[in-house]
Order: sequence, then C-alpha cells, then structure tokens
Amino acid sequence: MKRVGGEIMERTWADRRRSLANYMRKYWSLYLMLSIPLAYFVIFRYIPMTYIQIAFKRYSIIQSPWEMPWAASNGFEYFIRAFQNLDFLYALRNTLMLNFLDLLVGFPAPIILALLLNELAFPRFKRVTQSVAYMPHFLSWIIIAGMAKQLLAPTNGLINIALTRLGFDAIPFLNDPTHWVGTYLFLGVWRNVGWNTIIYLAALTSINPELYEASAIDGAGRMQDIRYITLPSLRPTIITLLIFNLGHILSSEFDRPFALSNPLVNSVSNVISIFVYRYGIRGLQFSLTTAVGLFQSVICVIFLIAANALAKRFGERGIW
Repeated sequence: MKRVGGEIMERTWADRRRSLANYMRKYWSLYLMLSIPLAYFVIFRYIPMTYIQIAFKRYSIIQSPWEMPWAASNGFEYFIRAFQNLDFLYALRNTLMLNFLDLLVGFPAPIILALLLNELAFPRFKRVTQSVAYMPHFLSWIIIAGMAKQLLAPTNGLINIALTRLGFDAIPFLNDPTHWVGTYLFLGVWRNVGWNTIIYLAALTSINPELYEASAIDGAGRMQDIRYITLPSLRPTIITLLIFNLGHILSSEFDRPFALSNPLVNSVSNVISIFVYRYGIRGLQFSLTTAVGLFQSVICVIFLIAANALAKRFGERGIW
C-alpha cells in the first residue's frame, strides 16, 4: 500500500511540474514584463531600506552603516532627541493639521465635481470642463507658488489691487498664518481636484444605465438618483481612496509648503519634510532625520491598517 501511495504521489508531483512548465512556456512573456517593476521596487525601494539602521546608530560619513556605533539609550537616542526638539513638535503639529484639513476639504471636492460632470447633458461642454479641470495638475508647485505670489501679494497683487479699488481692505493671503492656511488648502484643491476626479468618473461608467431608466419611470429626480443610485455605487471607490488618504495623514510633501512659505508664516508652514530638509540636508544630522522619517512611516502604516480594519468592520472590502 505504501508503495502504491508513493507512486501516486510521484505521478501527482510529476503532473504538477509538467503543467507548471507548460504554463510558464505559455505565459513567460507576461512574467518577463512583471519582472521589470519588481526589479524597480527591489532595487530602489527595498534595498535602500537597509539604511534605516542609521536611525539607531551614530552617523559617520567615513563609515558604512554596518560599522557605525550604536546610539545611546539602546539605539533610541535620536528618537528621544526628536521628541525633545520643539521644532520637530511644531512640524508634527503642522503636518497633522494641514493634512487633516486637506483631507476634510480636498477629499469631497473630486466627488462633488464628478457628480456634477456626470449630470451634464452636453458631451462637448463636459469634455472641455474636464480638460480645464485637469490642466493645473501638470503645473509644478514652483510655478503655482509664483502665480500665487503675483496674484495674492498684499500690496501689488492683482486680487488685492481689485479689492482696494472696490473699497475693501487688502487681505494678507500669504503673510498671515490663518489666511495662509486657507490659501494653502484652496491651491491644493484647485491643482488636484480635476486629476482625482478621473477615478470617480471611471467608477461612474460601471453603473448600469437601466437603474437610472427605472428611477425615471418611477418619477425620481436627479437628486434622488444621486442619493440612491450614484453615491451607493461609488461607495467602494470612496472607501478605498479614503483608506489610502488616511494612510498618508502624517506624510508631508515638500514642494507645496516650501514654495508657499515665508518667514511670516513659519508657525504653520513648517512641516516634517521641511524639518528633515533643514536638519538633515542643511544641518547634516542624518541619524536624527532618519529617525524622524522612520517614525513618520510607521505611523502612516498604522493609520493605513487601522482604516482598512475599520472599513472591513463596516462591511466594506478594504484594500486587502
């Protein structure tokens, strides 16, 4: 019996190897194409992660990371120093504040724009509107900051000149911390709303048109169509993108706050990326800034996992 069972197992393994070889001969080109992005991630994403150990060691430019001595406090010296640094605490506060407000204002904007575009009855006007909304995404923040400073300058900016001629006071859009935050959020929405709308418009094309026809027969209006058909159909897409956005709640882009900032608004414009630039690149404190970056990444992963678990608890699919 054992011999018969062994022969069956050998045949099974032989059949599996044969089928795997046939499968690879048939689809080898697909796996060859897949190897290119995999190689990119391995070379430029995962291999550099070995240098994360700099956060736990005393950095020296003449030593490799494996030869550097361990930092004090069991390697957590630079994490402790980061949380004792007032500049880092202010940067952490500003990063959380700006990202939360960006999520609060910027996340619903493309959904609203997609719903409005979906309701347009004239295809040509819809295409023109989409193109105009997409265009700002291809402008760098350096160009946008230059335009903003020309338009919003307190004395010679075009908008403030128009306001003063109409009898209103000039508004310090870029020089007052409160107004700067509003300008920062507005420019972010203006630049990204059209591009982010693409995903929602693609999701809208998958909705069965017969649902709208049935609602029209039942006498439903456009607002009822949006409430009972469009939004429920978009809910999986909205939940998925919300999870990704929550996963970036502590991450901070560099170009946007750096290009728009000035000494008068440093109290709200200094974010973690600017802190890393000033202390790491200019101050050469690589161990400190690596510790800050590692802390930032760990918190983002925790937010991502928590948001995904919360979505699954409410009956959604999540992202894995």
